[in-house]
Amino acid sequence: MWFRVDPRLATPVYQQVVDGVKEAVAKGLLRYGDRLPSVRELATMMTLNHNTVAKAYQELERERVIEVVRGRGTYVAQPGVVPDREERLEKMAETMRLLWVEAHHLQLSEDEFVKLFQQSMQEWNRERGRDNA
Repeated sequence: MWFRVDPRLATPVYQQVVDGVKEAVAKGLLRYGDRLPSVRELATMMTLNHNTVAKAYQELERERVIEVVRGRGTYVAQPGVVPDREERLEKMAETMRLLWVEAHHLQLSEDEFVKLFQQSMQEWNRERGRDNA
């Protein structure tokens, strides 16, 4: 499986499924046209409630990460127009602001914060198999 869920985390399980699928796509572990397990199959594989997986798939379909072809299966969607782009950019900016607040309370300088971000990007690229990206 491309991701794990931990019911002990504060993040809801359905959101962990959403985040896990999105991360697998971003890392190239899942590519356009790849078939995903059905809701029932994934629920069984991960011992999750069927409704939890259904909610995650609905969110992924709404964000156009996956597409459900009735009677044929669920697939990674072709990249295209990003729905709710402005709203999602605002949410991303807010997350970044919260990171900066946390950095302040850790007494990180701006240079230390930027270095930490760059290290994170390098680790991300290593995980994707793109060391020189």
